[in-house]
Amino acid sequence: MNLRQKIILFAVLPMVLALCAIALTVRHHAISLSQQQREVIKPAYLAMKDAELKNYVEFAMRAISHLHESGRTDAEAWEEAKAILEKMDDGKDSYLFLYGLDGTLLVHPKQRESVGENMWNFQDPAGKFLIQDLIRIARSGGGFEDYVWPKYSTGSLDPKPKRAYVIEVPNWGWMLGTGVYVDDIDNALSEIDSRVSRNIEDTMLWIAGIAFLATVVIFLGLLRNIRERTVLDDRLSEANSNLAALTQRLIDARAEEEKRIKYVHGGIQSMLTAIKVNIEAGVRALPQTPGSEKESAPFSSAAKQLGGVLGDLRKIVKGIFIIDPNLPLSDQLNKLTLDMSTVATPIEFNTVGEIEYLPLEVKETLFMSAKTALENIIKHAGASRASVLLEGTASCVKMEIRDNGKGFDLRLVYSNPNSGIGLRSMKEDLKVVGGKLAVTSSPSDGTRLVATVPYP
Repeated sequence: MNLRQKIILFAVLPMVLALCAIALTVRHHAISLSQQQREVIKPAYLAMKDAELKNYVEFAMRAISHLHESGRTDAEAWEEAKAILEKMDDGKDSYLFLYGLDGTLLVHPKQRESVGENMWNFQDPAGKFLIQDLIRIARSGGGFEDYVWPKYSTGSLDPKPKRAYVIEVPNWGWMLGTGVYVDDIDNALSEIDSRVSRNIEDTMLWIAGIAFLATVVIFLGLLRNIRERTVLDDRLSEANSNLAALTQRLIDARAEEEKRIKYVHGGIQSMLTAIKVNIEAGVRALPQTPGSEKESAPFSSAAKQLGGVLGDLRKIVKGIFIIDPNLPLSDQLNKLTLDMSTVATPIEFNTVGEIEYLPLEVKETLFMSAKTALENIIKHAGASRASVLLEGTASCVKMEIRDNGKGFDLRLVYSNPNSGIGLRSMKEDLKVVGGKLAVTSSPSDGTRLVATVPYP
């Protein structure tokens, strides 16, 4: 998985997971709310139906009140009252039924063929003496009863759950009642559940749509930024390659120049030294006679001038070389730490292990890296002590530079192109000779630099 895919994955995946968690939470709470709503609605709905049943029976009593309250108990009054009650039928499942207290069926719009039959011993499928129970409830002041009864609107005689309300018609010896099928209540609640389920599904679809759009927007935004970053990275890589090539050309040119300087140092300087020695020998070989000093004065002056030229030549050669190519790196680093130590910031130098042969460019790179690091410590770190450790291992040479200063934030340094120039230069110089630089820094532990260069 490349960097682009990782960035997209780690940016989009948390958002998708968060939206999934939100969707699951919303669904869970919606289902829980639906169940709670059903638990609240069903008793309320049943109470409403109970009230309707009572109102229906009371309405029926008012419909025959002119006959009942007249005190008449003759057959004509009863027949007129039964006719009124029988007409109170909506044609479906809402109707009134009337029984004598002895169990005789008097009015039933859906079972006219059974009118006049005594139903006292009628049992429902569960073996319950239904008519006896209804009469008992009516005679005890009226009330509700749950049972099963055929639902005529379905065209089937299969019994369905039903709830009835019955009262006694005083002085006439009647039981009047009406009922409602419980499955109608369940159907109404199921319709509510269905609507809630549709609302949940709609909410899930909205969340899914929002998640999809957000994912697309984030993906496109990241893709654009990554493309721009890729272009910048390519340009930076090209610039680094050009810089490395330029650095290598400078090193090569410097090596060629050093060869010429070595020739001056080893060839011309030797010849001039030989000439100086020969002149001095010739002066000493002149006979010591009166006036000989005057004759030898030009030669002595020439020898002295040659000595000055040789001194100047040595200074020039020493100035061209960053370090003395003939001295070990440890000696030159030791001298560097001694020269740069101060009272406020003493610098300690140590060496460990055996260091194999190092090319001049490697020694110069390590020397300049140490010099740059120590200059930064003295100028910026505010350290009370510093140390340089040169270590030779079986495969490489390591140089560790430590201080107990105030440290710095590496992220801020590397994110700001105008800071950390010294560190960047050290890294690039070490990279040219095949090495690398590791840096750690914190306010509590100061700064630690480790330069590592493998043996050629």
